[in-house]
Amino acid sequence: MERRGKQTWHFDQPVYIQGSGTAVGPEELKGPLGSCFDVSYDNLYAGQENWELAERQLMQDAVEAALKESEKKSEEMDYFFAGDLLNQIVTSNYYAREVDIPYFGLFAACATVMEGVALAALFVDTGTANLTLTAVSSHNATAERQFRYPTEFAGQRPDSSTFTVTGAGAVVIGKKPSLIKVTDATIGKVRDYGIKQPFDMGSAMAPAAADTLITHLKETGRDPSYYDVIVTGDLSRVGSGILRKLVQDKGLTLDRYEDCGVMIYHQEQPVFSGGSGAACPAVVTFGHLFKEMKEGRIKRMLVVATGALLSPLMIQQKESIPSIAHAVAFEREE
Repeated sequence: MERRGKQTWHFDQPVYIQGSGTAVGPEELKGPLGSCFDVSYDNLYAGQENWELAERQLMQDAVEAALKESEKKSEEMDYFFAGDLLNQIVTSNYYAREVDIPYFGLFAACATVMEGVALAALFVDTGTANLTLTAVSSHNATAERQFRYPTEFAGQRPDSSTFTVTGAGAVVIGKKPSLIKVTDATIGKVRDYGIKQPFDMGSAMAPAAADTLITHLKETGRDPSYYDVIVTGDLSRVGSGILRKLVQDKGLTLDRYEDCGVMIYHQEQPVFSGGSGAACPAVVTFGHLFKEMKEGRIKRMLVVATGALLSPLMIQQKESIPSIAHAVAFEREE
């Protein structure tokens, strides 16, 4: 690994995506990317007794799909990196006891997926591992009752709110050449611009996304046009507009920019300003965007996953919302 600047890693040893898997719930299936996911459910229970078990089922489905595509078994994985949104990342912890792989539990809110990919790729690049597995999940019903109100409360929310994606994404990373190569990762810093509104996480996360994106471009010496597409995790329609303005203020223009939270749903779906949740950038990247890369429509892609490090306890104490963004670059190997 070659370090570029203070925050960016360039993987100078071969690091490739060996396989990926996605699982989603009913609203995600109805969205414009519904055909891109490996497993889908027509209700939030996913065949389980409660929503927490349903989220664990989604993670299991995504991992099994990723292992199947990579033609590997769980016992061949050297390390497992996983995270979710629930207290003590219980979805990941309880699933990790089933797969019996050396495990790192991660939490960076909705940015967890690219934190996991960056660390998994680093382990492969440095020879610490031959094969690594990364997974994240979120569930609309579990997240809503933990971070906002009990689902049964049916409280009114402003249009700036986001809608937690029900889903999970997983990826196997190794040294065997494939169509998708992991080339760089930029590790973000926690940023807090004083936003205290938990129903406007796009505004809270946009400064962190801008900071990581600008740092990545500076430390790699690249212009935004280097990438066929730059995508953020889940800034939604509110936050993505703010990001454009913050980057423009630094003299940069994002001509090829999209947000996973906007891409995953139709505008007429009941999702307020767009999707959010740890699964949002995971299922869009590992499902839709990887498909676009494999079919040659995208050759270079930067994914800037964004996370609001939101704590209900801190919000009750009138604290603001710190945020983080981690970026990973993928390139198609011809």
